Amino acid sequence: MPGSILGTSVRRVEDSDLITGATTYVGNLRLDGLAHVAFVRSPLAHAVITGIDTAEAAAAPGVLAVYTAADLDLPAHHGLMTLNPDMPRPPLATDRVRFVGEAVVLVVAETKAAAVDATELVEVDYDPLPAVTDPEAALAHGAELQFPESGSNVAAGLRSPEPDPTVDAEVVVRARMVNQRVAAMPLEGNAIVADPTDEDYEVVVHVSTQMPHGFRSQMCGVFGLGEERVRVIAPHVGGGFGAKAGMLAEHTATIGAARALGRPLSWVETRTENLVSMPQGRGQVAYYELALTREGKMTGLRARVVGDSGAYAGFGGALPLHMTYLMAPGVYDIPNVRYDAASALTNTTPMGAFRGAGRPEAAAHLERLVDIAAVELDMDPAELRRKNFLDPSAFPLTTPVGAAYDVGDYDLPLREALRVAGYTELREEQARRRKDDDPVQLGIGICAYVEVTAGGGGSEYGSVTVNADGSATVSAGTSAHGQGHATSFAMLVSDRLHIPMDKISYVQSDTKTVPRGGGTGGSRSLQMGGTAVAEAAQDLLEQARKRAATILEAAAADIELTDSGEFGVTGVPSTATVTWAQLSGHAAAAGETLASALDSKQAGATFPFGAHVSVVEVDTETGRVTPRRHIAVDDCGRIVNPLLVEGQQHGGLAQGIAQALFEEVLFDDEGNPTTASLADYRMPTAADLFPFEASTTQTPTHMNSLGAKGIGESATIGSTPAVQNAVVDALSGLGVRHVDLPCSPQRVWRAVQAARSGAGADIWSEPPNVFDDLPVRGGGAASADEAGAI
Repeated sequence: MPGSILGTSVRRVEDSDLITGATTYVGNLRLDGLAHVAFVRSPLAHAVITGIDTAEAAAAPGVLAVYTAADLDLPAHHGLMTLNPDMPRPPLATDRVRFVGEAVVLVVAETKAAAVDATELVEVDYDPLPAVTDPEAALAHGAELQFPESGSNVAAGLRSPEPDPTVDAEVVVRARMVNQRVAAMPLEGNAIVADPTDEDYEVVVHVSTQMPHGFRSQMCGVFGLGEERVRVIAPHVGGGFGAKAGMLAEHTATIGAARALGRPLSWVETRTENLVSMPQGRGQVAYYELALTREGKMTGLRARVVGDSGAYAGFGGALPLHMTYLMAPGVYDIPNVRYDAASALTNTTPMGAFRGAGRPEAAAHLERLVDIAAVELDMDPAELRRKNFLDPSAFPLTTPVGAAYDVGDYDLPLREALRVAGYTELREEQARRRKDDDPVQLGIGICAYVEVTAGGGGSEYGSVTVNADGSATVSAGTSAHGQGHATSFAMLVSDRLHIPMDKISYVQSDTKTVPRGGGTGGSRSLQMGGTAVAEAAQDLLEQARKRAATILEAAAADIELTDSGEFGVTGVPSTATVTWAQLSGHAAAAGETLASALDSKQAGATFPFGAHVSVVEVDTETGRVTPRRHIAVDDCGRIVNPLLVEGQQHGGLAQGIAQALFEEVLFDDEGNPTTASLADYRMPTAADLFPFEASTTQTPTHMNSLGAKGIGESATIGSTPAVQNAVVDALSGLGVRHVDLPCSPQRVWRAVQAARSGAGADIWSEPPNVFDDLPVRGGGAASADEAGAI
């Protein structure tokens, strides 16, 4: 509306505390009697534990206790969700270890240094077993089994009942593609303080998590506690990116040890621990086949995907079965889709979510295949996409895999991205370089994507309270870890109640003060939590009108809220007005509070979309890729604060481009991680990146009253395939058809050398034969519901 603060760039209100150190993180917490935890971790990827001797460690100076799995007797569990009920992870290893870095023994000492020193004194005897680190090798006949009683390394799998849609197609393009494993790498690693000494609760947990209420629920289930007896607090969280969803083994062990010892205990993850034990993301090998007519119309898609579950059957292992499946057709009108997926157990760090959680993989696989098809058909890749976009007039619609798309106009951001890029001129420059045989070739990569946010919908809590001085306190069941909730939610309240933003405070992430909430995940915060806050503010406004009407002796319908934040009578020139402070006092005099708290419901997911254009230079003599430009046009529905949206775009672009060019978690043949420090894990710095050209289009959704969709993961989803396509596009004149992620100098150089020698690698091989034996997936709509539950 005219004069509304919504849609304007407002600087973040929470940054002052973060910059000046006025706030705190879990690792800064100091409690009376606080002791410290360190873990003895397995140096082997796969072994039977034959003995543990803790006597020398227990006698070391400052050590308070040393616990094994037998000492704590804690139940094994599954983290955020259960993929296979027969494959839970014990908080401390029991009979065997399944990856390097698995926690085996917990040491408690007066100081962190004493605890770490004592871990060196624990003697663990192992009987080594063969390790399997490659998910496809894990599915091969005769592979070493992670859970021998299961008879297979398939953690879970599903296949589609549809026939092969590529049979009898005029054109079929195929590719085997690797979406590599990456580390989540938040600035703050995992951290927890468990305090069993509080007078009001059986245990108070301060934890760096994205989902405080979900953490409490899971914790109470594991320990058999009533939720009213447990308080969970998430102070400021230094990033999560999906890896801080759910209760991890180390959390469980620390809470169990604190309760056993009767003292508050702190565990703060080191960077090396983070790189070997925090859940990692991506990790898929995809066999995709796309059927088309000779004119370029897509007629069918067949996908067979092997996902890496890591050492246990947890959340990350479910993503290829559900979320990647749900987004497999992407932005295209593909009438027939068959999608099969198997999640394999390996002797590696367990897999979890990482920014996008299954959706970036779907976009990367499909968008790479579309570019391969464009080369096969000798068609411009932008034109091939346009020929197959879903019709905007057909929305809302349900895709062949059961995704209920809300609204979309996929050519809108593509047109804008190509315009900003100067697409025609770029193609002309590319042609000149190819004609001149320039050793530095130019590549232009395109990605058109759609993703799913807010899972299957559901509800979220929001509240607004007006205080005695006329200020307001806002709370929501989401949990911020850098996204700007305090700013955007204050904007929504200020817009409706005309209370200045500097008089609005925000409360979150404490189960004592916020009764319920879904936390942060799946880019749900603004559309779910923001909508709840906005609706609570609207309800509070109606309450205030009625109170003001009583005071001013007028009809409630005649009461208006002025721009100055006072209530008066419409059309009556008068100095008689009522302030928010007076209304709060009026409520207090009646023994009431001027407040509104409610749960806002959303019937289903929303589906943001966009288009990215990447421009890179590739030195064909060295394999070095130099990004020159990246144009991102993302559509997240109605925008509340463009500054926050741009920040999410920039962060997503940095991580998506990093996956395309730099990052990869690696293990040797014995399961030893070879990227267990920042000296080895290729995480880019600001010097490796460049200015981004990020903009938006706005296509509001009907799924919530704000018209908002998610933006937290969109840029990551769009950027990786755009960059990968750009690298291959630069080399396509040499005959290179595909380069797997990450497009490192070594990998690019080898692809160039193979093409020049005439021995270009075949980009297709037959997938493992595991898929025919998988359970058949249910109907599309049911599968979509399953995916939304993640």
